[in-house]
Amino acid sequence: MAEWDTLIRQGRRADLLARLHGLVQEKNLLASLPEAPRAHLQAARVVADKQATAVAWEVRKIRAAIAHTGAPLILLKGAAYCMAALAAGRGRVFSDVDILVPRQRINHVEAALMLHGWVATQHDAYDQRYYRTWMHEIPPLLHIRRLSVIDVHHAILPETARLRPDPALLLAAAQPIADEPGVYTLAPADMVLHSASHLFCGEFGHGLRDLSDIDLLLREFGTVAGFWDGLVARAQSLDLARPLYYALHWATRLFATPVPPIVLREIDACARPSTPVKTLMNALLQRTLAPDHASCRDALSVPARALLYARAHWLRMPPHLLAYHLAHKALFPPRAATN
Repeated sequence: MAEWDTLIRQGRRADLLARLHGLVQEKNLLASLPEAPRAHLQAARVVADKQATAVAWEVRKIRAAIAHTGAPLILLKGAAYCMAALAAGRGRVFSDVDILVPRQRINHVEAALMLHGWVATQHDAYDQRYYRTWMHEIPPLLHIRRLSVIDVHHAILPETARLRPDPALLLAAAQPIADEPGVYTLAPADMVLHSASHLFCGEFGHGLRDLSDIDLLLREFGTVAGFWDGLVARAQSLDLARPLYYALHWATRLFATPVPPIVLREIDACARPSTPVKTLMNALLQRTLAPDHASCRDALSVPARALLYARAHWLRMPPHLLAYHLAHKALFPPRAATN
């Protein structure tokens, strides 16, 4: 029971309890679990299933709100996995709905959403400029009644980032979701690459869950003819070969994802980091891809997370802009809300 207690705590911190429930159920082992752990897993699955139902409702509301704008509704990450009925969507929990629209339509989409009850969550002039000038999205929008949050993106990485995947390539390859007219996801390879870039160019608050997403996407799409043949080439065309390198190697390392050896050799040939960088990143990722729980930490876990947090900002902005941004945040911290 002590081991179960640790597992449940780790799974909750990693947002993987509902997914663990699905795995145990798939193996027909649920009835053999001790009563207390089984109750935790079942409760997590109930919450995840309720959220999936709520997200489907929310996506249809968003679709109706932006229908007249001429912009396609392309779902990203968790909402995409759920609405497309992918294995990565079962038991997946998330806090907002991420969508991708063409940049030239983003103002129309924002206006349409605001007419249907969504409002801006960032009112500080600097934060507005930060999002609209430098980032790949507008400030998050909150629905005044349902309290749902939408992140409206025009790209998958910031305008100022070192890696610059062309949004036009992603938009052109988007695929419709069956039985959801007007709603799309990224193409299978692009879904994997977006998940990889989100994890390995960003922060690691949900690192193990995000790597689990990649594992499940690769397992499902890997059975489709031609997927593996074109994955590395697509990563190169989108300037995302390095994130894919980390995604493939760490998925195989932690989840035993069945990546063909030829694909690993192909990504090694074009994106493998230098030996010092690889050694350092392995040490950092070994710690930050574990659940953020006391049972998984060692003396270097906190410094490792801090270094990868700094790396995420370094990849997101050039040095002069990063220095300006950090100085502004240090000199003008956000004020507490007042009535």
